[in-house]
Parts: sequence; structure tokens; C-alpha cells
Amino acid sequence: MTDHVTTHQAEEDARNEDILIYVNGRVVPKAQATVSVYDSGFMLGDGVWEGLRLYNGRWAFLDEHIDRLFEAAKAIDLDIGLDRDGVISALLETQNANGMTTDAHARLMVTRGVKVRPFQHPALSQSGPTFVIIMEHSKPSIPRPIRLATVPHLRGLPMTQDPKLNSHSKLNCILACIAAEKAGADEALMLDVHGFVNTTNACNFFVVKKGEVWTSTGDYCMNGITRQKVIDLCRANDIPVFERNYSLVDTYSADEAFLTGTFGAQTPVGEIDGRQIGDGQMGPMTKRIRALYKDLIERECA
Repeated sequence: MTDHVTTHQAEEDARNEDILIYVNGRVVPKAQATVSVYDSGFMLGDGVWEGLRLYNGRWAFLDEHIDRLFEAAKAIDLDIGLDRDGVISALLETQNANGMTTDAHARLMVTRGVKVRPFQHPALSQSGPTFVIIMEHSKPSIPRPIRLATVPHLRGLPMTQDPKLNSHSKLNCILACIAAEKAGADEALMLDVHGFVNTTNACNFFVVKKGEVWTSTGDYCMNGITRQKVIDLCRANDIPVFERNYSLVDTYSADEAFLTGTFGAQTPVGEIDGRQIGDGQMGPMTKRIRALYKDLIERECA
């Protein structure tokens, strides 16, 4: 068995050494894609980001991803400096410059920009935003179901740092991932403030129990686009699906568990806190949802 895998593990691709990266209106070679040490994102994690996948020449669920990017930017009072068409144009420019047609992943990152002094106040960011697009050839390569460990780190209340934000400030999730790895797992299963099962450090989380698909209420997790597509697919195909509170007791006895995210779509979970989930392999419901999602992608990106 492979010792450690991640939910964002991809096949090695030598082409990624020669990618071109979008930085503030210019598409430049990887070695030249740099930002200032005074940048708000580097200095304070002050920024938002979005991840998208390219299938058959089209970016899946592009409108929803752009909506989420602008919603996050508005929430932190950040002017992206481009309108929707401008962001999409920059994405397509980067895609065309790299000659990418499928199996590519883009990370759009917008920070508050370069500061005049190395301190927190947003008014010190006076030169406008920093906008970067990293686009890589990226084909998921996850050799076995993921192992999770429950950690003490929570996805918290909206009045601290709203977990619905795709912010550059990811330290809470990084600490959760470290704790899970120290426990011998691949990634972390995080609870909400009431102790109910919530999400992982990187993906949304689902269980399957007696033919029903369960996920968290969504109050304390990233408003995942793939998460919502899975819920919608279940409803459209007469699969009972519930957004509800449930505990680790419910989770350990699940027949199946899987993760959702833009990169991996649906990733099976084989073990949680040393307990095998089902037979430890991808279960029939996960396979069915994967097939339904693949069909949706083919329709979306035809």
C-alpha cells in the first residue's frame, strides 16, 4: 500500500516545467513569475483564489466559479481590477499561451497587492491588486482510497474567518492536515463548532448509509461547487440525499465515504481514525455518482 497520498495528487508531467503564468496582465515563463515580498498575499494571506478544471477545451462550471471569486472578493472588500469578462479573458489568454485543451487545472489568485510598509492595515496596499493565474497540466493520480484522521482543528464560525471564503489564509486547514499526517493519515476530517462532522482540510465530505447520501449542513464548510453538483445529481436521479448534522458515530458505521472537489471530483475514503469504511474500497454508490458526474461534465464541456 502506498504510504501517503493526497487529494490533489497528479501524474508527473514534464510540460509543467515550461508553463507560462499570468501575472498582472503579462504571460511570462515560470521562472519569471514573481511577486513582491511586500505583496499582501505573501505578507498576510490577504487575498482570495479559485480553482478550475479544463475538459475538452472548456472550463467546467465557469460561471459558478467566477461568481464565487467575485463574491469572495466583495466579502473582503477587494477590487479585483477586472470585470467578469476581463477575468475570463485572462484565463483564456493563459490557456491559449500554454496550448492546453484538457486535463488542466487553473488557480486564479487575487491579493490586495503590494504594500508601502510591512504592516496589516489594508490602506497600506496602494498600488492595486495582484492577479496571478497558474495553469498546469494536471491529471489526478490517486492510487488508493484516502485515509482520514479526525483532528482538533475546527472549521469555525462566520464571525472569525468564514469557512465559505476561498481565502489565501489557509493556516487553519494546513495545521489540520499536519495533525492528520502526524496521526498516520492522508488528510484531516474536521468537525464543526458543535462537534458534528463537517469537511476535510481540502475537500467536502460525504457518507453513504443504507442507500442514502449524507453531507454536512453546509453552514461551516466551503460552499463547494462540486459538492452542490453531487447534491443536485442525487436529487435528479432519485438518490436520497440529506444536508444534515451527523456525528463520528454515524460516520464510522457508514457503508461508504467520499470527498468532492474541483480537482479530484469524487475521491473514495477507505479509512477514518483507523476504522475501515465499508470494504475499504470505492463503493457502488460512489461509483454511480462518479458516473453521473462524468456524464454531467461531458454535457457541460461538449
